[in-house]
Amino acid sequence: MNTESTSTLLLKIKSGDEAARERLFNTYLPIISRWAHGRLPAYARDLSETADMVQASLLKALEHVDDFEAVREGAFLAYLRQILLNHIRMEIRRVSRRQKHGHADPEAEVVDMEASVMQQVIGDEALQSYEKGLMELKPQAREAVILRLEFGYSFAEIASAVDMNSANAARMMVSRSLAQVARHMP
Repeated sequence: MNTESTSTLLLKIKSGDEAARERLFNTYLPIISRWAHGRLPAYARDLSETADMVQASLLKALEHVDDFEAVREGAFLAYLRQILLNHIRMEIRRVSRRQKHGHADPEAEVVDMEASVMQQVIGDEALQSYEKGLMELKPQAREAVILRLEFGYSFAEIASAVDMNSANAARMMVSRSLAQVARHMP
């Protein structure tokens, strides 16, 4: 990560510092891009590529930076993740509506759609349970789990991002939180 904290950059952005906006954008673009890779189903990539959605999500977050309260370093990444997830869901709904009304080329989409439907049937229930379990965690614990599972942060990085005393404390929080999330899994 950057030597300049996210909360410091956010404060500078709120005071109109465009260079800080650029630094924050450049810091989070590769992180959120890695996370987003492969999350948009192939059948939904007709007009929106994942990279475009990542940039749009970052820009949306920066447009609403005045409304965002940086409680911990990990909170901004969790915020970006949620914006991007919402963007992906909207794109999937948009493409699904378009296909339902016959605007898609069925010949070109058949194989891709079948794989995606099967993938969705198998993975959707577990994903929904995971998301439900995440929402029942306290914000600090939710951020820790997201940073570990979805962004691959080390426990030392998590400890720093969510204001914990040590990597071991972060490991314990993630372990306990995952056990709580697992209770929601099928």
